[in-house]
Amino acid sequence: MNTSDDALMQQIRLGDHHAFAKLVDRHLNALHGFAQRILGNSADADDIVQETFLRVWHKASQWQPKQAKFSTWLHSITHNLCIDFHRRDKGKTVDITDVELISPHQPTDSRQQEDVAVQVEAALQQLPESQRSAIILCHYQYMSNREAAETLGISISALESLMARGRRKLKKILQSQSADLLGDF
Repeated sequence: MNTSDDALMQQIRLGDHHAFAKLVDRHLNALHGFAQRILGNSADADDIVQETFLRVWHKASQWQPKQAKFSTWLHSITHNLCIDFHRRDKGKTVDITDVELISPHQPTDSRQQEDVAVQVEAALQQLPESQRSAIILCHYQYMSNREAAETLGISISALESLMARGRRKLKKILQSQSADLLGDF
């Protein structure tokens, strides 16, 4: 039987470790991918996801199922932790070689597609955090605009504006990278 997230949260409120394990198992991969794309680093994403699930366990009583979908609440926690992480570690540089950079939309057997994925991930890291988050939530986490806007705590029109500006900047960055690569030949 596939228990809903809301039902699992009710059980977690009562201290049910089995329900918590089920919830973690259900959302771990998607949440880790989200954090990794925002942070650009798998090890930091591990820490953020662990902290996210600790907060879910400790703040289960604060979950309000009628206010938002559970996955939206979960991504909001992760997003806020990522923002806090960026603020703390603003001076650190991201080592893009440590990141698994293959998009979930592509087969892993094509070297050219992997190279494109590396370029896109590197370009994503150059976007302002708000634009990067909006693009990741909609394109990698498959959230609707409404869900992504709720996760970020902004209006749908503000999200759409972030997405448009982010896509334009991403396009410029990728065009610049392509021009730089062609200049090497």
